[in-house]
Formats: sequence, structure tokens, C-alpha cells
Amino acid sequence: MERPHTGRRRNEAAREAIIDAAIALLQQVGYEGFTIERLARDAEVGKQTIYRWWPSKAAVIAEAVGTRARHTIPLPDTGALGADLREFFETTFEQSEDPNVMSELKSMMAASIENPEAARPFYDFLAGRRATLRLLLERGAARAEVSPDADLDFLTDLAYGLLWYRGLIGHRPLDDEAARKLAGALVAAAANPQ
Repeated sequence: MERPHTGRRRNEAAREAIIDAAIALLQQVGYEGFTIERLARDAEVGKQTIYRWWPSKAAVIAEAVGTRARHTIPLPDTGALGADLREFFETTFEQSEDPNVMSELKSMMAASIENPEAARPFYDFLAGRRATLRLLLERGAARAEVSPDADLDFLTDLAYGLLWYRGLIGHRPLDDEAARKLAGALVAAAANPQ
């Protein structure tokens, strides 16, 4: 199906094709093998279309991975902080245990370290994931499940520290048991901050 040309505005069909092609290409060749030329061919768009919307391959990758995370990790609202956190971590960890997803995340991290232009999109992606978890903690605070003295940023760091450490080192799985334990530990720390 041919997509209509819309000038400088993003054409949503073209954007979705680029995002889908970026995820597939990243899974096939990793960050180092990822090129805008190949992405344009796979998405059936011109290179200039990609560069008009994203300044670099790192920016495309960050948006693609971020978009995928938003669509595949729902924001639970069970009415209880512990259940919300457990569901959020189970879904997050299940996705992170997929070798393709962890490879994408590692590629984004490596790119941000090696290439300063890649850092901003990666940090924006991380900020979005942190904001999602913080929203769950804020909901818990509104229901008086979180102490007014709790440091929500610190609790968020604790959660993502486990994800990144286990994801990067791989010494223990990111499984449902880890999700349940992490949710319980955060609920306890949120209710009784030291």
C-alpha cells in the first residue's frame, strides 16, 4: 500500500513503518550493524524522511524501543500498590528476559556511552520508564499506602537498579519471583522509610 506524501509533517503510516522496521533491524543486526540506509529500504521510505524526523540512528532506535515499551508494558491500576507493582514488574521483566529486548537495551546503553549524540534519546527513554513507575508510587501515596516521607526517586532507582544489574550481568533471572520480591520490598520501603 502506498503512503501519501505529506511534506514536512510526519505521516503516521510512514512513522509506524519506520518504528517497526527499526525494531526488526535492531534485532537482526544490533546497534553496530544498524544503518539508516538499510532502515529506509526496509521501511520503504527515503533516507531524507528518516533524517527529517530523527537526527541520528540512536534517536530512531530510542524512539522505537520507547514506543514498543509503552505499547507492551501497560500501566496497571488494580487499586493496590503491591498488586500494581507486581503486575508492572512481571510484565517488564518478562519483556526484558526476551534476548532481543535486552539486546536492544544494551545497544542503546552502549551507544549512549560511545556516542554523546545517542545519550539524549536514551536518557529520554529511561526518563519515560522512570515516570511510569513513579506514577504507580504516586497513586499509592494518594491512597495512603506510601509514607509522606518516602523518597519516590530513590525507590524508583532501587527498582531499575535490579532490572539493569540482572539484565546486564545476567547472574540471576528477571522472573516472576524477582518481580514479586521487588514489589514487596518497595511496598515495605515506601510504607516505612528509614
